Amino acid sequence: MLLKGLILGLCCFCCQIAAQESVTLQLKWTHQFQFAGYYMAKEKGFYKDVGLDVTIKPADLTIPDAFSAVANGQAEFGVGHSGILKERINGQPFVAMAPILQYSPYCWMVRDTSDIFHPRDFVNKRISKVSHNDSNELMAMLTRSGVNTRLLSVYNGDNPSQAWTENRLDAMQVYLSTEPYNMTQRGISHRLICPQRYGIDVYADILYTTRKMLNTSPETVERFYQASLKGWRYAMMNMDEAIAVTQILYAPNKSFHELAYEAEMLKEYIMPATTSLGHMSIPKWRLIADLYGIHQTEFDKVKASFIYKYQRPEQMELSWMLIAAMIVSVISIPLYLRLMFSKKITV
Repeated sequence: MLLKGLILGLCCFCCQIAAQESVTLQLKWTHQFQFAGYYMAKEKGFYKDVGLDVTIKPADLTIPDAFSAVANGQAEFGVGHSGILKERINGQPFVAMAPILQYSPYCWMVRDTSDIFHPRDFVNKRISKVSHNDSNELMAMLTRSGVNTRLLSVYNGDNPSQAWTENRLDAMQVYLSTEPYNMTQRGISHRLICPQRYGIDVYADILYTTRKMLNTSPETVERFYQASLKGWRYAMMNMDEAIAVTQILYAPNKSFHELAYEAEMLKEYIMPATTSLGHMSIPKWRLIADLYGIHQTEFDKVKASFIYKYQRPEQMELSWMLIAAMIVSVISIPLYLRLMFSKKITV
């Protein structure tokens, strides 16, 4: 009984130690349903089950570079836009693990009374300023439709949303699940012109890490990867629960209705019928390379180290359970000898 209790005690102790591995996930925006899969992985214990204590950090909106926290080692994992490929080409050792959104959620929003129905209708129109880092696909969509984007009038003011409602803008860059909701709540009719509908298929909300993290802790990366996808599957299968957890624990400033709208808008982007969760393909990354002006030979140089693939380390790594068994064995030897010696004396 003493030996059995010792074994159980050591196993529990070692499991508790293993569960203390702390990692940080840096989001690309403030808390909302957009990141619900990570919240569910944490709250349902999926991270804990694989020995990870995960801190989920919202973005600091005063810092325009969404990649800096991971690049500087302040976070082991991050969620970024498709511009991560350009970051990799420019020398940042990022590794793309899984695109949670299979399509870009960025669209142009125009008023319902506008004469803009297709990308080709943007000629001589007034548009909001577009970030070439995280929504390059919006301008690419116009260019491929024959619009000379350099001739467009670009609004550089502080409040493009107000300028749009006051008819000082013809089209505004929006995130599919955010600004359209706000306009609908205000009773302002509108329509969206989105890249996906015109054959520009790019990834978004890409889970990523660094080569250093992958080289030094490949099993940690794999455990985080698997638990995160499990969290996303759970969130998609239990939408009401995921919305409630997001609203109560992470985004109390947003209403349940607002988060439900966001979830409804994004669900087809997260798990479309023809694609598995987090799927990546070389052809799609080649398209993204084209959008960012990256030559295909440059892409070929980095693709093997850029796209995540788990490789189990060749050297044997001792697990905590194995270490516990070894400790118990060492302790058991003198106990066994003592027991045998006592029996001999009794006889």
